[in-house]
Amino acid sequence: MTSLIERLPAVRGRYTEDADLAKTTWFRCGGPAEVLFRPADADDLVEFLASRPADVPVTVIGVGSNLLIRDGGVPGVVIRLARGFTEVSVEGERLRAGAGALDLNVALTAQQAGLTDLEFFSGIPGTVGGALRMNAGAYGGEIKDVLIEAEAVDPFGKRHRLDAAAMGFSYRRSTVPAGWIFLSALLQGRQGDPAAIAQRMAEIRKSREETQPTRARTGGSTFKNPEGHKAWQLIDKAGCRGLRIGDAMVSDKHCNFLINTGAATATDIETLGEEVRRRVFENSGIRLDWEIRRIGVPSQRGPGAVVEAGPEAGPEAGETA
Repeated sequence: MTSLIERLPAVRGRYTEDADLAKTTWFRCGGPAEVLFRPADADDLVEFLASRPADVPVTVIGVGSNLLIRDGGVPGVVIRLARGFTEVSVEGERLRAGAGALDLNVALTAQQAGLTDLEFFSGIPGTVGGALRMNAGAYGGEIKDVLIEAEAVDPFGKRHRLDAAAMGFSYRRSTVPAGWIFLSALLQGRQGDPAAIAQRMAEIRKSREETQPTRARTGGSTFKNPEGHKAWQLIDKAGCRGLRIGDAMVSDKHCNFLINTGAATATDIETLGEEVRRRVFENSGIRLDWEIRRIGVPSQRGPGAVVEAGPEAGPEAGETA
């Protein structure tokens, strides 16, 4: 029987069979990729998409900051945009950033160039491609506020340029077809005081460290804020702060964060999230929507047992994303 990797086109990047994806996610859990592809650059990715067998599914991941990979792994080809997609360059009062560039590096490059309005990127744990896909935001800013245009490639290898209106941005989503892969973004800044910009970024860093479990294995904000509500408040009122399944736990520090305290499986984490959703709906009548992206095949093994939350750790320090 012909293996998947034998059916794939020649590339300048690298293929890896049965690749361990747990190491690539902030949760540090989940199953393997059938094949992991790291394209050398945008042209390599475009050529791959144009030549790949039509029946081979493709999934794109970034640095895994807002991602849960299920324990059964991901069939088909998983594309990870790394080197070749991470450059951030200054063009007057604009920044051009590859889809694989860290959001933090966007903020740092802008600060060094004396460009303001982009400080909020320092509060988003992820890459530019992920920020485009979900209209990521934090600390009063969203990518929709500063995007001039994005470049993407469709599943057939055709490139597209999309202005901000064509992105169809709304709260934590865009309407760009799911099969399109972002290549880069052009962002608008404006001249500012580098010292003041650095100060604002320091304030964001301090706030994140004080209010979020930044040193834990987490996937960031787990659920979107329902209109007119804060997800963490609904979770707290439903008595879920500190709730556990196996080594998966609702953070005591910020209860819209799920954390892996040890050897939690993706099944444990997803099951805990669904239990939180159930309890919030039972308590408030509001259904929380996942903000964390969940991909792959579920495991056949069930989760651990629910362990009820302990005493509250104190009031939530604030909502930042």
